[in-house]
Amino acid sequence: MAPSVALATPLSRRLGIDVPIFGFAHDIATVAAISNAGGLGVYGATRRFPHEIRDELAQLRRLVGDRPFGVDLVLPDGMPEHNSRAEIERHIPDGHRAFVDHIAEKYRVPEPSGPGMRTRFIRSAEIEGEQLEAVMAADVDLFACGIGAPRAAVERAKELGKATVALIGSPRHVRRALASGVDIIVAQGAEAGAHTGTIGTFTLVPQIVDATGDIPVLAAGGVATGRHIAAALALGAAGVWMGTTWLTTTEHAAHLHPKLVPKLLAATSTDTVVTRSESGKTFRQIRSAWSDEWEAPGAPEPLKMPYQDVLVGDLLGAIDEHGVEPLLHSGAGQGIGYATEIKPVATVMSELVSEAEAAIGGLGADR
Repeated sequence: MAPSVALATPLSRRLGIDVPIFGFAHDIATVAAISNAGGLGVYGATRRFPHEIRDELAQLRRLVGDRPFGVDLVLPDGMPEHNSRAEIERHIPDGHRAFVDHIAEKYRVPEPSGPGMRTRFIRSAEIEGEQLEAVMAADVDLFACGIGAPRAAVERAKELGKATVALIGSPRHVRRALASGVDIIVAQGAEAGAHTGTIGTFTLVPQIVDATGDIPVLAAGGVATGRHIAAALALGAAGVWMGTTWLTTTEHAAHLHPKLVPKLLAATSTDTVVTRSESGKTFRQIRSAWSDEWEAPGAPEPLKMPYQDVLVGDLLGAIDEHGVEPLLHSGAGQGIGYATEIKPVATVMSELVSEAEAAIGGLGADR
Protein backbone atom coordinates (compact mmCIF):
# COMPACT_ATOMS: atom_id res chain seq x y z
CA MET A 1 0.00 0.00 0.00
CA ALA A 2 1.33 3.44 -0.91
CA PRO A 3 1.40 6.03 1.88
CA SER A 4 -1.87 7.95 2.17
CA VAL A 5 -1.35 11.70 1.99
CA ALA A 6 -4.83 12.36 3.37
CA LEU A 7 -4.33 10.13 6.43
CA ALA A 8 -0.65 10.75 7.15
CA THR A 9 0.19 12.22 10.55
CA PRO A 10 3.51 13.18 12.14
CA LEU A 11 3.33 9.92 14.10
CA SER A 12 2.82 7.71 11.04
CA ARG A 13 5.70 9.45 9.28
CA ARG A 14 7.91 9.09 12.35
CA LEU A 15 7.24 5.37 12.61
CA GLY A 16 7.58 4.79 8.87
CA ILE A 17 4.10 3.38 8.28
CA ASP A 18 1.87 4.13 5.30
CA VAL A 19 -1.26 4.82 7.33
CA PRO A 20 -1.77 5.53 11.07
CA ILE A 21 -3.65 2.27 11.71
CA PHE A 22 -2.36 0.18 14.62
CA GLY A 23 -3.84 -3.33 14.59
CA PHE A 24 -3.85 -5.49 17.73
CA ALA A 25 -4.24 -9.27 17.44
CA HIS A 26 -3.23 -12.47 19.25
CA ASP A 27 -2.32 -14.19 15.99
CA ILE A 28 1.08 -13.88 14.30
CA ALA A 29 -0.22 -14.14 10.73
CA THR A 30 -2.74 -11.36 11.35
CA VAL A 31 -0.20 -9.04 12.97
CA ALA A 32 2.24 -9.58 10.09
CA ALA A 33 -0.47 -8.95 7.50
CA ILE A 34 -1.41 -5.63 9.15
CA SER A 35 2.19 -4.41 9.04
CA ASN A 36 2.69 -5.69 5.50
CA ALA A 37 -0.47 -3.84 4.41
CA GLY A 38 0.95 -0.50 5.60
CA GLY A 39 -0.22 -0.31 9.20
CA LEU A 40 1.54 -1.34 12.38
CA GLY A 41 0.60 -4.76 13.72
CA VAL A 42 0.79 -5.31 17.47
CA TYR A 43 1.05 -8.84 18.90
CA GLY A 44 -0.81 -9.55 22.14
CA ALA A 45 1.69 -11.68 24.06
CA THR A 46 0.35 -11.47 27.62
CA ARG A 47 -0.60 -15.14 27.79
CA ARG A 48 2.58 -16.44 26.16
CA PHE A 49 5.55 -17.98 27.96
CA PRO A 50 8.80 -16.01 27.67
CA HIS A 51 10.38 -18.54 25.31
CA GLU A 52 7.29 -18.38 23.11
CA ILE A 53 7.51 -14.60 23.01
CA ARG A 54 11.14 -14.79 21.88
CA ASP A 55 10.35 -17.30 19.13
CA GLU A 56 7.17 -15.58 17.95
CA LEU A 57 8.66 -12.09 17.78
CA ALA A 58 11.57 -13.50 15.77
CA GLN A 59 9.06 -15.16 13.45
CA LEU A 60 7.20 -11.88 13.07
CA ARG A 61 10.40 -10.08 12.12
CA ARG A 62 10.99 -12.65 9.37
CA LEU A 63 7.43 -12.18 8.11
CA VAL A 64 7.47 -8.36 7.98
CA GLY A 65 11.08 -7.72 7.01
CA ASP A 66 11.96 -4.10 7.67
CA ARG A 67 8.38 -3.00 8.36
CA PRO A 68 7.65 -1.99 11.96
CA PHE A 69 5.56 -4.09 14.35
CA GLY A 70 4.85 -4.11 18.07
CA VAL A 71 4.11 -6.30 21.07
CA ASP A 72 1.64 -5.75 23.92
CA LEU A 73 1.81 -6.99 27.51
CA VAL A 74 -0.69 -6.55 30.34
CA LEU A 75 1.22 -5.52 33.48
CA PRO A 76 -1.35 -4.84 36.22
CA ASP A 77 -0.49 -3.81 39.74
CA GLY A 78 -1.17 -6.07 42.68
CA MET A 79 -0.26 -9.43 41.16
CA PRO A 80 1.33 -12.13 43.33
CA GLU A 81 5.10 -12.38 43.48
CA HIS A 82 5.51 -15.94 42.25
CA ASN A 83 4.13 -18.18 39.51
CA SER A 84 2.47 -20.54 41.99
CA ARG A 85 -0.92 -21.98 41.09
CA ALA A 86 -1.10 -23.89 44.36
CA GLU A 87 -0.85 -20.67 46.35
CA ILE A 88 -3.72 -19.09 44.38
CA GLU A 89 -5.86 -22.23 44.65
CA ARG A 90 -5.67 -22.02 48.45
CA HIS A 91 -7.66 -18.77 48.42
CA ILE A 92 -10.48 -19.71 46.02
CA PRO A 93 -13.80 -20.10 47.90
CA ASP A 94 -15.57 -23.46 47.72
CA GLY A 95 -18.78 -21.76 46.60
CA HIS A 96 -17.05 -20.37 43.51
CA ARG A 97 -15.64 -23.79 42.69
CA ALA A 98 -19.08 -25.33 43.01
CA PHE A 99 -20.57 -22.72 40.67
CA VAL A 100 -17.96 -23.42 37.99
CA ASP A 101 -18.54 -27.17 38.39
CA HIS A 102 -22.26 -26.51 37.94
CA ILE A 103 -21.64 -24.75 34.61
CA ALA A 104 -19.44 -27.60 33.40
CA GLU A 105 -22.08 -30.19 34.33
CA LYS A 106 -25.03 -28.21 32.96
CA TYR A 107 -23.45 -27.82 29.52
CA ARG A 108 -21.69 -31.20 29.57
CA VAL A 109 -18.25 -29.75 29.01
CA PRO A 110 -15.64 -32.50 28.50
CA GLU A 111 -12.43 -32.40 30.50
CA PRO A 112 -9.64 -30.29 28.96
CA SER A 113 -6.53 -31.99 27.66
CA GLY A 114 -4.41 -29.50 29.60
CA PRO A 115 -4.42 -26.11 31.32
CA GLY A 116 -6.40 -23.34 29.65
CA MET A 117 -4.97 -20.15 28.20
CA ARG A 118 -5.49 -18.39 31.56
CA THR A 119 -4.01 -21.20 33.64
CA ARG A 120 -0.86 -22.03 31.66
CA PHE A 121 0.89 -19.86 34.23
CA ILE A 122 -0.09 -17.40 36.94
CA ARG A 123 -0.07 -13.69 36.13
CA SER A 124 2.65 -12.72 38.58
CA ALA A 125 5.66 -10.47 39.04
CA GLU A 126 7.88 -13.47 38.30
CA ILE A 127 6.32 -14.16 34.89
CA GLU A 128 6.02 -10.48 34.02
CA GLY A 129 9.73 -9.99 34.62
CA GLU A 130 10.62 -12.90 32.35
CA GLN A 131 8.21 -11.69 29.66
CA LEU A 132 9.74 -8.22 29.77
CA GLU A 133 13.21 -9.70 29.36
CA ALA A 134 12.05 -11.54 26.24
CA VAL A 135 10.46 -8.39 24.79
CA MET A 136 13.46 -6.19 25.49
CA ALA A 137 15.80 -8.66 23.82
CA ALA A 138 13.62 -8.88 20.71
CA ASP A 139 13.90 -6.93 17.47
CA VAL A 140 10.53 -5.25 17.90
CA ASP A 141 9.77 -1.60 17.14
CA LEU A 142 7.00 -0.82 19.61
CA PHE A 143 6.24 -1.92 23.18
CA ALA A 144 2.69 -1.41 24.42
CA CYS A 145 1.31 -1.79 27.94
CA GLY A 146 -2.34 -2.84 27.84
CA ILE A 147 -2.78 -2.38 31.60
CA GLY A 148 -0.15 -0.65 33.67
CA ALA A 149 3.02 0.98 32.33
CA PRO A 150 5.91 0.48 34.78
CA ARG A 151 8.35 3.36 34.39
CA ALA A 152 11.40 1.10 34.59
CA ALA A 153 10.12 -1.05 31.72
CA VAL A 154 9.21 2.00 29.64
CA GLU A 155 12.61 3.60 30.20
CA ARG A 156 14.45 0.43 29.24
CA ALA A 157 12.39 -0.01 26.08
CA LYS A 158 13.11 3.57 25.07
CA GLU A 159 16.84 3.10 25.70
CA LEU A 160 16.67 0.15 23.30
CA GLY A 161 15.04 2.31 20.62
CA LYS A 162 11.52 0.95 20.96
CA ALA A 163 8.51 3.28 20.81
CA THR A 164 6.39 2.94 23.95
CA VAL A 165 2.62 2.98 24.39
CA ALA A 166 0.17 3.00 27.29
CA LEU A 167 -3.56 2.26 26.95
CA ILE A 168 -5.87 4.26 29.21
CA GLY A 169 -9.63 4.55 29.54
CA SER A 170 -10.15 7.65 31.66
CA PRO A 171 -8.75 11.20 31.98
CA ARG A 172 -7.76 10.34 35.54
CA HIS A 173 -5.20 7.88 34.15
CA VAL A 174 -3.39 10.53 32.09
CA ARG A 175 -1.06 11.74 34.84
CA ARG A 176 0.20 8.26 35.59
CA ALA A 177 0.69 7.45 31.90
CA LEU A 178 2.66 10.65 31.36
CA ALA A 179 4.73 9.96 34.48
CA SER A 180 5.73 6.59 33.03
CA GLY A 181 7.36 8.41 30.13
CA VAL A 182 5.55 6.68 27.27
CA ASP A 183 5.81 8.07 23.75
CA ILE A 184 2.20 7.37 22.71
CA ILE A 185 -1.10 7.08 24.56
CA VAL A 186 -4.09 5.06 23.40
CA ALA A 187 -7.42 6.56 24.52
CA GLN A 188 -9.60 3.46 24.69
CA GLY A 189 -13.33 4.11 24.89
CA ALA A 190 -15.93 1.87 26.48
CA GLU A 191 -16.94 0.42 23.10
CA ALA A 192 -13.64 -1.49 22.98
CA GLY A 193 -13.34 -5.23 23.28
CA ALA A 194 -11.60 -7.05 26.14
CA HIS A 195 -10.46 -4.93 29.13
CA THR A 196 -12.32 -1.65 28.90
CA GLY A 197 -13.62 1.29 30.90
CA THR A 198 -16.89 3.23 31.02
CA ILE A 199 -16.35 6.42 29.00
CA GLY A 200 -17.37 6.40 25.33
CA THR A 201 -14.70 6.94 22.67
CA PHE A 202 -16.23 10.12 21.23
CA THR A 203 -16.20 11.70 24.70
CA LEU A 204 -12.86 10.30 25.84
CA VAL A 205 -10.53 11.03 22.92
CA PRO A 206 -10.73 14.86 22.92
CA GLN A 207 -10.23 14.95 26.68
CA ILE A 208 -7.09 12.81 26.44
CA VAL A 209 -5.79 14.80 23.47
CA ASP A 210 -6.22 18.05 25.41
CA ALA A 211 -4.53 16.61 28.50
CA THR A 212 -1.46 15.08 26.86
CA GLY A 213 0.02 18.09 25.10
CA ASP A 214 2.59 17.03 22.53
CA ILE A 215 2.23 13.29 23.24
CA PRO A 216 0.35 11.70 20.29
CA VAL A 217 -2.91 9.95 21.05
CA LEU A 218 -4.47 6.99 19.25
CA ALA A 219 -8.24 6.53 19.32
CA ALA A 220 -9.56 3.08 20.24
CA GLY A 221 -12.95 1.57 20.96
CA GLY A 222 -15.58 1.01 18.30
CA VAL A 223 -13.25 2.05 15.48
CA ALA A 224 -14.38 -0.25 12.68
CA THR A 225 -14.73 1.75 9.45
CA GLY A 226 -12.93 4.41 7.48
CA ARG A 227 -15.46 6.95 8.70
CA HIS A 228 -14.44 6.13 12.26
CA ILE A 229 -10.81 6.77 11.30
CA ALA A 230 -11.68 10.13 9.76
CA ALA A 231 -13.65 11.03 12.89
CA ALA A 232 -10.73 10.04 15.12
CA LEU A 233 -8.38 12.33 13.21
CA ALA A 234 -10.95 15.13 13.46
CA LEU A 235 -11.02 14.62 17.24
CA GLY A 236 -7.29 15.30 17.35
CA ALA A 237 -6.00 11.71 17.38
CA ALA A 238 -2.76 10.89 15.57
CA GLY A 239 -4.14 7.55 14.45
CA VAL A 240 -6.32 4.63 15.53
CA TRP A 241 -5.83 1.43 17.49
CA MET A 242 -8.08 -1.40 16.27
CA GLY A 243 -8.64 -4.93 17.54
CA THR A 244 -12.13 -6.29 16.91
CA THR A 245 -11.93 -5.62 13.16
CA TRP A 246 -9.30 -8.33 12.68
CA LEU A 247 -11.29 -11.13 14.36
CA THR A 248 -13.13 -11.89 11.12
CA THR A 249 -10.19 -11.60 8.75
CA THR A 250 -9.11 -14.65 6.80
CA GLU A 251 -5.84 -14.85 8.70
CA HIS A 252 -7.38 -14.72 12.18
CA ALA A 253 -10.54 -16.73 11.55
CA ALA A 254 -8.41 -19.68 10.45
CA HIS A 255 -7.32 -20.07 14.10
CA LEU A 256 -10.79 -19.83 15.66
CA HIS A 257 -13.10 -22.74 16.43
CA PRO A 258 -15.41 -23.18 13.41
CA LYS A 259 -18.46 -22.82 15.68
CA LEU A 260 -17.30 -19.40 16.89
CA VAL A 261 -16.90 -17.75 13.48
CA PRO A 262 -20.66 -17.66 12.67
CA LYS A 263 -21.31 -16.11 16.08
CA LEU A 264 -18.91 -13.28 15.32
CA LEU A 265 -20.35 -12.67 11.87
CA ALA A 266 -23.93 -12.63 13.19
CA ALA A 267 -23.23 -10.41 16.20
CA THR A 268 -24.53 -6.85 16.26
CA SER A 269 -23.26 -3.99 18.38
CA THR A 270 -25.84 -4.88 21.03
CA ASP A 271 -24.58 -8.46 21.29
CA THR A 272 -21.60 -7.66 23.49
CA VAL A 273 -21.53 -7.48 27.27
CA VAL A 274 -19.03 -6.25 29.86
CA THR A 275 -18.30 -8.91 32.46
CA ARG A 276 -15.69 -9.66 35.10
CA SER A 277 -16.24 -13.40 34.73
CA GLU A 278 -13.43 -13.76 32.20
CA SER A 279 -10.43 -12.45 34.11
CA GLY A 280 -11.65 -10.60 37.18
CA LYS A 281 -11.37 -7.24 35.39
CA THR A 282 -14.05 -5.61 33.23
CA PHE A 283 -13.95 -7.37 29.86
CA ARG A 284 -16.19 -6.78 26.84
CA GLN A 285 -17.04 -9.93 24.92
CA ILE A 286 -19.71 -11.57 22.80
CA ARG A 287 -22.74 -12.40 24.93
CA SER A 288 -23.14 -16.14 25.44
CA ALA A 289 -24.40 -18.65 27.97
CA TRP A 290 -21.10 -18.06 29.78
CA SER A 291 -21.81 -14.40 30.54
CA ASP A 292 -25.51 -15.14 31.12
CA GLU A 293 -24.67 -17.71 33.80
CA TRP A 294 -22.50 -15.21 35.67
CA GLU A 295 -25.26 -12.58 35.50
CA ALA A 296 -27.98 -14.95 36.72
CA PRO A 297 -29.54 -14.53 40.18
CA GLY A 298 -27.49 -16.37 42.77
CA ALA A 299 -24.27 -16.34 40.75
CA PRO A 300 -21.23 -15.43 42.84
CA GLU A 301 -19.30 -12.22 42.26
CA PRO A 302 -16.24 -12.89 40.10
CA LEU A 303 -12.95 -12.92 41.96
CA LYS A 304 -10.10 -10.49 41.39
CA MET A 305 -7.31 -11.20 38.89
CA PRO A 306 -5.52 -13.65 38.98
CA TYR A 307 -7.90 -15.64 41.21
CA GLN A 308 -10.67 -15.56 38.60
CA ASP A 309 -8.14 -16.67 35.99
CA VAL A 310 -7.36 -19.78 38.00
CA LEU A 311 -10.99 -20.41 38.90
CA VAL A 312 -12.26 -20.47 35.32
CA GLY A 313 -9.15 -20.93 33.17
CA ASP A 314 -9.29 -24.69 32.70
CA LEU A 315 -13.03 -24.63 31.99
CA LEU A 316 -12.64 -21.84 29.43
CA GLY A 317 -9.89 -23.87 27.80
CA ALA A 318 -12.16 -26.92 27.62
CA ILE A 319 -14.98 -24.84 26.11
CA ASP A 320 -12.68 -23.65 23.33
CA GLU A 321 -11.01 -27.01 22.83
CA HIS A 322 -14.26 -28.96 22.50
CA GLY A 323 -16.37 -26.26 20.87
CA VAL A 324 -19.16 -26.19 23.46
CA GLU A 325 -21.37 -23.94 21.34
CA PRO A 326 -23.62 -22.26 23.95
CA LEU A 327 -20.60 -21.22 26.01
CA LEU A 328 -18.26 -20.29 23.14
CA HIS A 329 -17.42 -16.60 23.06
CA SER A 330 -14.67 -14.13 22.27
CA GLY A 331 -13.52 -10.77 23.47
CA ALA A 332 -15.02 -8.24 21.05
CA GLY A 333 -15.97 -4.58 20.95
CA GLN A 334 -19.17 -3.00 19.71
CA GLY A 335 -17.52 -2.60 16.31
CA ILE A 336 -18.23 -6.30 15.78
CA GLY A 337 -21.54 -5.17 14.26
CA TYR A 338 -19.60 -4.09 11.15
CA ALA A 339 -17.94 -7.49 10.69
CA THR A 340 -20.31 -9.39 8.41
CA GLU A 341 -17.96 -11.40 6.18
CA ILE A 342 -14.52 -12.97 6.19
CA LYS A 343 -11.94 -10.91 4.27
CA PRO A 344 -8.14 -10.90 4.05
CA VAL A 345 -6.37 -8.30 6.16
CA ALA A 346 -5.06 -6.58 3.02
CA THR A 347 -8.61 -6.12 1.73
CA VAL A 348 -9.82 -4.76 5.07
CA MET A 349 -6.93 -2.29 5.20
CA SER A 350 -7.55 -1.11 1.63
CA GLU A 351 -11.25 -0.56 2.34
CA LEU A 352 -10.53 1.30 5.57
CA VAL A 353 -8.11 3.65 3.86
CA SER A 354 -10.35 4.27 0.84
CA GLU A 355 -13.38 5.02 3.02
CA ALA A 356 -11.38 7.27 5.35
CA GLU A 357 -9.95 9.24 2.44
CA ALA A 358 -13.43 9.61 0.93
CA ALA A 359 -14.84 10.77 4.28
CA ILE A 360 -12.12 13.37 4.69
CA GLY A 361 -12.50 14.49 1.11
CA GLY A 362 -16.24 14.86 1.59
CA LEU A 363 -15.99 17.15 4.58
CA GLY A 364 -17.39 20.52 3.68
CA ALA A 365 -19.46 19.12 0.83
CA ASP A 366 -23.13 20.02 0.72
CA ARG A 367 -25.16 17.94 3.11
